[in-house]
Amino acid sequence: MAEIASFGWLNAAIALLFGYLCGSIPFGLILTRLAGTQDIRTIGSQSIGATNVLRTGRKDLAAGTLLLDALKGTVAVLIALKWGQMAGILAGLGAFLGHLYPVWLKFEGGKGVATFIGVLIALWWPGVVLFGAIWLGIAYLTRYSSLAALVASLLVAVTRIGLDIGSAIQNGLGGFIVVMVALLWWKHQANIKRLILGTEGKIGEKG
Repeated sequence: MAEIASFGWLNAAIALLFGYLCGSIPFGLILTRLAGTQDIRTIGSQSIGATNVLRTGRKDLAAGTLLLDALKGTVAVLIALKWGQMAGILAGLGAFLGHLYPVWLKFEGGKGVATFIGVLIALWWPGVVLFGAIWLGIAYLTRYSSLAALVASLLVAVTRIGLDIGSAIQNGLGGFIVVMVALLWWKHQANIKRLILGTEGKIGEKG
């Protein structure tokens, strides 16, 4: 909070709003509609993210969704960074919130994994390497994309907080990553329940 106060509350609001507008673009829904597939909000997890797009059987659309959902986070941060580190962090958080709760879709958005990665690319790229390595390992062993994302995001947050504690330079990044991870887990509540029950869909499954 102290970092935001020193940055200025009006500036903080502008950075958040800019990021939110970038993040709220529902690329998964746009791409699938342009391709003439079924409404992804009626299948699988009913999410607009890449994993659910993959359930249409269109790997190309899923890849495009993953890339664009990540890039909207990266672009928002890189533009905002011209006005300082805090502007970039807040724009990244805004982009993440925009993906989760897009105003255009009555605040029903995706789970946030790709946009989380996109924000990390611009703010802390080693976190992306860590996330990717953990995700790939768990996804390979279990074929559960949601489980891989949950564990990877948690370990990224723990690692960043550990680095912040051991660093003399405090810029608030660790705290904002924790907020994003908490929201990511919140949006995965249904996935967590299905994982516990053993009914969660695996990578590559349709419907």
